[in-house]
Amino acid sequence: MRSFLGYKQPWLEEHNGVHTAQEISHQPRLWRVLSGILEQQYDAVSAFLNPLLARSDLRIILTGAGTSAFVGDAAAPFINEGLGFRVESIPTTDLVSNPTKYLDPSRPTLLVSYARSGNSPESVAAVALVDQLVPDCHHLFLTCNADGALSSYAQTANNAYCMLMPEGSNDKSFAMTSSFSCMLMSTLTLLGGQTPVEWYKQIEATAALCEGKLEQWQTAIKELASQPFQRLIVLGSGGFAGLAREASLKSLELSAGQVMTAYDSSLGFRHGPKFTIDQSALVIQLLSSEAYTRQYDMDLFNEIRRDKQALAHIAISEQPLNEEAVFELGQLDLGDQWLCFPYIIFCQMLAFEKSIQLGLGPDNPCPTGEVNRVVQGVTIYPYNK
Repeated sequence: MRSFLGYKQPWLEEHNGVHTAQEISHQPRLWRVLSGILEQQYDAVSAFLNPLLARSDLRIILTGAGTSAFVGDAAAPFINEGLGFRVESIPTTDLVSNPTKYLDPSRPTLLVSYARSGNSPESVAAVALVDQLVPDCHHLFLTCNADGALSSYAQTANNAYCMLMPEGSNDKSFAMTSSFSCMLMSTLTLLGGQTPVEWYKQIEATAALCEGKLEQWQTAIKELASQPFQRLIVLGSGGFAGLAREASLKSLELSAGQVMTAYDSSLGFRHGPKFTIDQSALVIQLLSSEAYTRQYDMDLFNEIRRDKQALAHIAISEQPLNEEAVFELGQLDLGDQWLCFPYIIFCQMLAFEKSIQLGLGPDNPCPTGEVNRVVQGVTIYPYNK
């Protein structure tokens, strides 16, 4: 009998959590499939991207809505460092409502669109607005749905390339999990300047690490979720600040708002948001493996420990800390961009366990329909200026 995250499939089906549990669990397998897709399409996608990346005036915008937007938030700092010119993460929800505030008709632009379904109203509208307002524009679609509007667009457009994520990444559950990690991994490889041989090694090492942690962390995360926290605060630096935003959203979604969440950078947290720590708060820090950045993370870590204001305070770290409530990965020298994946899996597992313990169904924590898997009720207005 199959089990996921330590639960038998019939039990998960009864508690409306089988899709979420499976979609968290199968991510390492999907990443290995994704590695093959990236290799198979390497020549074609390189032919599309390389002439654009050779242009010093190219502007790259990473875009999506909700979790899809947070792919860009997490990826942008790493891509900036790798490519050597500015990459911006701008949600479709901003682009669509304020196009002239964000789009520059004078600069060639590559819009990288992330979408689980490819059918969100803002995703489709953002593409149309960029086509309308930026004469020299190009589109890279990273999406999980072969039948979505973005996939269909790429079949006829001469300025677009669509890469479909592995089958199984189009999450059936309410919350995006494997769709997020596959789109993030695709971005870090396609725009990271690596060869297929290099990223194959990194993806395999990351998948193997996460397979072990999915089993190893189960008991500890159940115990952590059993604590009566009503606030979750996730903190990280650089790309981990974007990852923290996605991690906080997972708990907000899967608890149906019963756990209120916040996120910030290690340095930014002291500038007001630190007031969110109280005796109902669980604080999670995503620690950098880079020596310079880690100094700032550790200063905040030691400060929170010294203040003793939180209900619980944990950290996830590649390097050993010899401290209580630190989840160590082992010093594998993966680099921060690849640590995104075990870090987000930990937070997904915690959100799932808290949802179960609150008596909710993680596959659909809001069954009354106030919040939908694909956003509804959005009116897109024509832009006529």
